[in-house]
Amino acid sequence: MRVKCVLCDKIETINSDTLQAKRLRNRPIHTYMCNSCDERIAEKTKLRQATGNFRLYRSRVEKDDW
Repeated sequence: MRVKCVLCDKIETINSDTLQAKRLRNRPIHTYMCNSCDERIAEKTKLRQATGNFRLYRSRVEKDDW
C-alpha cells in the first residue's frame, strides 16, 4: 500500500496486511506520518516539556456513579 506523509509529503510503501494499513483504509480520520517526522515531533515535544512551558489540556472526566 502506498501512503503519503501528511507533513513532508514523502510517499512510502507499507505492508497492506498490517493494522496501520487497515486503519488508513477504513477510517479516513487516521493519517500517516513517516518515521522521520514522527521522531522529530516526539523530540521537540520532549524538549518543550522539559522547559516547563508545556501544558497538556485534557478534558476532565466526570465520574458517573450510575
